[in-house]
Amino acid sequence: MGNAVEIVRALREHLLYLIESDLEDVCFGVPRSAPDAADPEAGAGTELPGVDPESRLRALREELGECRRCSLAKGRRAIVFGEGDPRAEVLFIGEGPGSEEDATGRPFVGPAGEKLTEIIEKGMGIPRSRVFICNIVKCRPPHNRVPLDEEADACFPFLERQIEAVRPKVIVTLGHSATCRLLGVRLPMHQLRGRWHSYKDIPVMPTFHPSYVLRYYTVSVRKQVWEDVREVKRMLMEGKRRPPAREPEA
Repeated sequence: MGNAVEIVRALREHLLYLIESDLEDVCFGVPRSAPDAADPEAGAGTELPGVDPESRLRALREELGECRRCSLAKGRRAIVFGEGDPRAEVLFIGEGPGSEEDATGRPFVGPAGEKLTEIIEKGMGIPRSRVFICNIVKCRPPHNRVPLDEEADACFPFLERQIEAVRPKVIVTLGHSATCRLLGVRLPMHQLRGRWHSYKDIPVMPTFHPSYVLRYYTVSVRKQVWEDVREVKRMLMEGKRRPPAREPEA
């Protein structure tokens, strides 16, 4: 029975990669709705003290504690909460920690992390330290498989409140799984990336996961990722040039 479960999980992960390769005829059920953030059973229910991002993130990390809200806690070495500028204009969301992230407690520190740093610093022209980076789940799934619905549901209220604390101007989702989970959709990646979406009135730009870029490092994939981050940069620049709204005259 155990082998069958692992085969199904591996197949599911492979199919997700095929979707990112523009395969159009693979589909799954719609992701479950995120649990109510006010529900204590969901894990993140109390109002965070303080109004500044640092205080809110610090309080949220303390509330997360040594989390046992899903089965991923059994095999993890470290919780990977997220890191970066608490006042970042851009927030990146990946799928989940890998082995090196699990060992260090930091997001995107392995080869995929090096590629993400390159994308941020060369593609957008800003230091990695000026963005905020986190994942859909805070603990490493076994064998780097796609997070199960119950695992993602347990973490989602914390992700929501990370976004609320940072209040980014733009969110960049990395890969199919992170994009579908945040947006609540199931569409092929070629229909999602390169187009603006919205999460609670925050513009969202999906792009390929850095590990996908490393695995399928073609001119086409590289060009598409660069187009996506340039579009994010353009959005930020336009926002800075936009004049402040006038107060209505009495």
